[in-house]
Amino acid sequence: MSIRERIEDLEYIILSTHAAKSRNSKGRKNNEKKCNIRTDFQRDRDRITHSKSFRRLKHKTQVFIAPEGDHFRTRLTHTLEVSQIARTIGRALKLNEDLIEAIALGHDLGHTPFGHTGERVLDRLHPGGFKHNEQSLRIVDLLENKRDRRGLNLTYEVREGIENHSGETLPLTLEAQVVRYADRIAYINHDIDDAIRAGVIQESEIDKDLILILGGSHGDRINNMILDIIENSLEKDQISMSKTIGDATLKLRSFMFDNVYYNNYAKSEETKAEYILEELYKFYLKNSEKLPKEHVEIYKGSNFVLEDIICDYLAGTTDRYVVNLFYDIFIPKPWKKY
Repeated sequence: MSIRERIEDLEYIILSTHAAKSRNSKGRKNNEKKCNIRTDFQRDRDRITHSKSFRRLKHKTQVFIAPEGDHFRTRLTHTLEVSQIARTIGRALKLNEDLIEAIALGHDLGHTPFGHTGERVLDRLHPGGFKHNEQSLRIVDLLENKRDRRGLNLTYEVREGIENHSGETLPLTLEAQVVRYADRIAYINHDIDDAIRAGVIQESEIDKDLILILGGSHGDRINNMILDIIENSLEKDQISMSKTIGDATLKLRSFMFDNVYYNNYAKSEETKAEYILEELYKFYLKNSEKLPKEHVEIYKGSNFVLEDIICDYLAGTTDRYVVNLFYDIFIPKPWKKY
C-alpha cells in the first residue's frame, strides 16, 4: 500500500462524513497516473503553488494602487490569509484541508493588475466581459502550460471551488464554501487594517454597534467570525454564519464600500491605471504582432479571437510590469547615436 493510499484511508477515519474525500474525487479532465505520496488534492495545491501565476500575485494590488510602505497587503498576502483562515475553519469542522488549501491558493490567480480597477476596465473593453473568478479557472485550465501539458489539469473539486468562490452560485463542496467565507472575512478585515494605516478611515468611524457584535480589533473580529461559522456549521451539510454575525459582516462590508473602495482619496491613482490598461488594449488590437510570441503560442490550434489573447495577456501582468510595458511602448526614449 502506497503512502497516498494510507492517507486516503485515514481521511475516512478522521474527516467528517460531510467532507470531500480525495479517493472520491470526480477526477481530472485528462487522466493521469496517481502519485505514490500525495493525494490528488495535495497535488493540485502543489501545482498551484509552483505556478507562475501564483508568483505574480506578490506584485498585484489588493486595494491600494502603488502604496508607499511595506506593510500593505498584496494579492499574494491576501491569498495566504484566506488560506490560513479557511484551514482553521476546515480543521475545526473536520473537512479536507488539502482541498481547502488548493482552492484558497488558486482562487485569485485571475486577478488583474491594479485590483478591481483593472477588472472593471477589462470587463468594459473585452466583448465577452471579464470576471476574475472565471479568469482564475481559465488560468489553471489553459494559460499555465508545460511542454507536455496544457493547463494544470486540476481535479473537478478544486476547479469548481475556484470558479465559485465569488458570484451567485454556491460551491458544491463544504471545503469550497469555507473558502468563500474565508475570502470575505480576510478582505473585509485586512482592508480595514490597511485603510486605517493609510489614513483613509479612522477606527472611530466604524459603527459602535458593529464593534460590539464583531469585536473592537482586527484579531477579535476575525476570531469571532471564525467561531461563529464553526458553531453554525458543525456536522451540517452547508457552511453558514448566524444571522447576527452575518448581518453585521454585511454591514461592515457596506461600510468598506462606502468609505474605502469608492473613496476618492484611496482611489486617487485609479484614473491613471484605467488609462494605462485601456491604451495598451487598444494598442495590441492594432499591433497584434507585438504580443509576446510565447503568449501567442498558447493558443495554437485553438479558436480564440484576438480580444481573448490580449485580455489574457494584460490580465496576467503585474502592476509594475504593465507600467513598464506602457512606458516602453508610449514614452519616447532619449535619442543617441549608435
